[in-house]
Amino acid sequence: MSGIVIIGGGQAAASMAAKLRGLGSAGKPTIVGEEPGPPHQRPPLSKAYLLGEMPLERLTLRADDFWAAQGIELRTGTRVTEIDRATRRVRLASGESVEYAQLALTTGATPRRLPEAIGGALPGVHVVRTLADVDAMAPALVPGARLVVVGGGYIGLEAAAVARKLGLSVTLIEAAPRILGRVACAGTADAIRALHEGHGVTILEGTGLARLTGTTHVTGADLADGRHVPADVVIVGIGIAPATALAEAAGLAIDNGIAVNAMGQSSDPAIWAAGDCASFPGPEGRIRLESVGNAIDMAELVAANMLGAGQDYHPRPWFWSDQFDTKLQIAGLNSGYSRVITRQGDGLSFWYYRDERLIAVDALNDARAYMIGKRLIEAGKSPAPEVIGDPQSDLKALLK
Repeated sequence: MSGIVIIGGGQAAASMAAKLRGLGSAGKPTIVGEEPGPPHQRPPLSKAYLLGEMPLERLTLRADDFWAAQGIELRTGTRVTEIDRATRRVRLASGESVEYAQLALTTGATPRRLPEAIGGALPGVHVVRTLADVDAMAPALVPGARLVVVGGGYIGLEAAAVARKLGLSVTLIEAAPRILGRVACAGTADAIRALHEGHGVTILEGTGLARLTGTTHVTGADLADGRHVPADVVIVGIGIAPATALAEAAGLAIDNGIAVNAMGQSSDPAIWAAGDCASFPGPEGRIRLESVGNAIDMAELVAANMLGAGQDYHPRPWFWSDQFDTKLQIAGLNSGYSRVITRQGDGLSFWYYRDERLIAVDALNDARAYMIGKRLIEAGKSPAPEVIGDPQSDLKALLK
């Protein structure tokens, strides 16, 4: 008997399957994941796990006996090659096919890689996404080794921080005029840059990569300005792309990810999507969120809608990044901001306004500012910027 099939073995898949069973779904949901192990946390892979502070068994999202006990079929190490919408079957690399009544795509995203023509495929060049990616790079991250990080976004900066903790010499190159150029204001970037430089990371901004050098193994990076930076290992952090190949081949609508409606339903009413791979309608156009919070919240809402709830998804975006001794916590979406207010409180925070409306907060080692900012944004409240900028003002009073 056909039931619900979930393609993808990450946070969204695990959250969706658990929610389906919690809501009393008939039949046994089936998770089909390409990675060899059970669903696990991704954020600690490049931080606590790589540092040796979190063992492999603590990465898993659920105990081994959870899946069978909950009536969830978990098929790991299994690649889906095709979605046959006409017969409602997914075909596997083994040649087997699995029938579905409803299908959910939680395929996540894949890291962007450097072109092979400029050395992107050389041994010693790594990306950060899966357990296998991190296990592959770990032996090279030894004290005294020279690391070049390509990309000054959160992934690249987190990799640089971990490598310095491990005793490597680290140079980070960013082609844009500054780090975090697409995702944070100049104030946040300045604070993060100072943090890294204070820990010995060399940051080269406005510096393009011409090519990686080496023949049998990477040896360095030639920069666009003619400089050469030696390297024993390279980590590429230039963003991720939604994993839409299966959906696209099946003829589903694609728009910066698998295009779904407000309930998470794709252009085929029997197929849903959630997490990093899915784009959905927002107040100002279609958006796609890359975060653990979105993977959980959207997957759980889609699970309810697969069972007939008929609810629209209203995200409450939040993100975080751990670098050295600093926790950066982010609430809201800062796209289209017109003004940023800096507040020096327990830590440092930056409050983004679009005209008079508060839309996002970046808080560095300031959990209080983050939590209050998040609650204000979710409640649609926008305190006067001069109040936020006054370090003597009582933030908590703004919630009343």
